[in-house]
Amino acid sequence: MARIRVLVVDDHRIFAESLAAALAAEPDVDVSAAGSGPAALRALERAAAEGRGYDVLLVDAELGALATGGAHAVPAPRPEGTGVVDGISLVAGVSSGRPAVRSVVLAEKDDPRAAARALQAGASGWVAKDCSLQRLLAVIRGVLRDETHLPPALLTGVLRELTAARKHRTESERLVESLTPREREVLRCMVAGLGRKAVAERLFLSPHTVRTHMQNVLGKLGVHSTLAAVALARRAGVGPAEPQLSGDVVERGGQLAQ
Repeated sequence: MARIRVLVVDDHRIFAESLAAALAAEPDVDVSAAGSGPAALRALERAAAEGRGYDVLLVDAELGALATGGAHAVPAPRPEGTGVVDGISLVAGVSSGRPAVRSVVLAEKDDPRAAARALQAGASGWVAKDCSLQRLLAVIRGVLRDETHLPPALLTGVLRELTAARKHRTESERLVESLTPREREVLRCMVAGLGRKAVAERLFLSPHTVRTHMQNVLGKLGVHSTLAAVALARRAGVGPAEPQLSGDVVERGGQLAQ
């Protein structure tokens, strides 16, 4: 019998252990539990190195909230092995680095926006934490057949969110396309968090010229701050400039470092 290897990732210890025990009672399921995003990443690495990788991750939608001030806090992703990795970031990282692993998000409440973000990050399903074991097992087996599982009550809201996100991305892409090639280079440096002097050194321009380019970028994108420009650029799929100079200056507190 082919066995399904499942990793439960939840920082609520009692819930994680209870769910793992329930799944372990199934004859075709091997299950482990991790209490944080970094722990889950380490477990994935160990399993892959041993040639017995996981098939499905069950990820808490609010992973990391206990460590960042409550259920409504939004934890920031940190480097692997330290700090907090939130659930959506974990899903995105696994989807990118280990595409054969399917991720299912476990949530305490229906949230169309969060569910849409999870799907965009690469999740294959969104399931209520209080669903029956039979329902959860059906989802686990379904995502391994490349199915996507959402509660029917969430479907309309999720589709609306995905449509809005696609429209927003299209508008952002149009604005970025209005930039000149040099302004796009400057924007990529801004996405990388470089200050004006660092951009000037990177592109062999004077700080005054860089200032002018940055002002032009903000004007063409229709925003009033560097952070807003960076957010719009990321929506449009603009990546950061590649690291190059050890003396790069980053922005702090939303202001460009001088």
